[in-house]
Amino acid sequence: MPQTTALARRANPYIRLFRAPGARAFTLGNLVARLPMGMFGVSAVLMISGARGSYALAGAVTATGLAATALVAPWTARLVDRYGQARIAVPATAVAVLGSLSLLLCVHRGAPDWTLFASYAATATTPNTGGMSRARWAHLHRRDPAALHTANAFEQAADELCFMLGPVAAAFLCSSLFPEAGTLTGAVLLMGGVLLFAAQRATEPPVAPRTATAKSPVRERGFAPLLAVFLATGAVFGSLEVVTIAYADGLGHRPAAGALLALQAAGSCASGLVYGSVRPASRVSRRLVGCVAAMAVLMGLPLLAARATDSLAALAVALLLAGAATAPTMVTGMTLVQHRTPRGQLNEGMTLAVTAILGGIAAGSALGGQVIEQVGAEMGYLVPVCSAAVALVVSAAVHGRYAAPPRR
Repeated sequence: MPQTTALARRANPYIRLFRAPGARAFTLGNLVARLPMGMFGVSAVLMISGARGSYALAGAVTATGLAATALVAPWTARLVDRYGQARIAVPATAVAVLGSLSLLLCVHRGAPDWTLFASYAATATTPNTGGMSRARWAHLHRRDPAALHTANAFEQAADELCFMLGPVAAAFLCSSLFPEAGTLTGAVLLMGGVLLFAAQRATEPPVAPRTATAKSPVRERGFAPLLAVFLATGAVFGSLEVVTIAYADGLGHRPAAGALLALQAAGSCASGLVYGSVRPASRVSRRLVGCVAAMAVLMGLPLLAARATDSLAALAVALLLAGAATAPTMVTGMTLVQHRTPRGQLNEGMTLAVTAILGGIAAGSALGGQVIEQVGAEMGYLVPVCSAAVALVVSAAVHGRYAAPPRR
């Protein structure tokens, strides 16, 4: 028996993770459903700008969809927690898919601009597929913190992979087939993936009884500071994207911006998988401070590369290294969200975290654009540095609040 235990401990944690009954099936469905998340925005911009000749209109439509998602997603997640993943995710996805198809038809038929905004806003009912998957892992490994750590790392790597492949797939489909191909393919994948995911009822977390006194996870001790950390981290992502595009454009290599950002995501994906394969020694709250500190330091590398050289190769290496700290930060932050959220509200808690990230991305993009206009793209890399520094200050200052046991 001791030898068997020792061998199990030495086994690859990801192999052990997917030995759980039903894990591979729900993961496959979730990955299929999650890939379109990286496709829809790019597909909409290419489709609308190509048909209407206006990037301003395309950007406004996608921004409206992002704002609507920030408002609607927590309510959708609350319904998922209250009534179950299968009962809510399937109809909510059907509404979102109809919104995407409506957008496609309105663009194709030359409908008035307001119909584009209304159609894309309807896609806000898309459930948080990553959050639902994390909730299943949390249920399966509720008594095994090491396995849950590995599961969260895998989910973060999957997020990075989908947002690496999604835009590339969308651009290829829209340019090589027809402008609506990206949106149409994304809608089919989303609906099919959610149906496959929802069919795996054996791994679906049970619906917890909701009392009349149940409150939003935001009111749990230490949850609001965590959202502030996610907001600042989102600003890192949003500003890094805008500044990198502007910097590459300034050197006359705008097409290379996609490859540069993909390298940053690749660094994050790889570090997330490595991070999930080791068993962390320190408490989760202390780990978060350490991960955010590493992110704040590494975000200085793109700034140094941009200021010291005019080399895209140097910037590529800097972005690859800078991405190495983002996945561990997200993995640890999501683990803390799971700790701070009542068990019957996991989907709502994780969706609030994602909403904070989306808000940070929007704010970081806007701030990065303003800095670029004022002092140039090189100095624009100060925005992700400062955003990471804000995340570090908040995480360190309120460390004790989310380190304490949550109120139940």
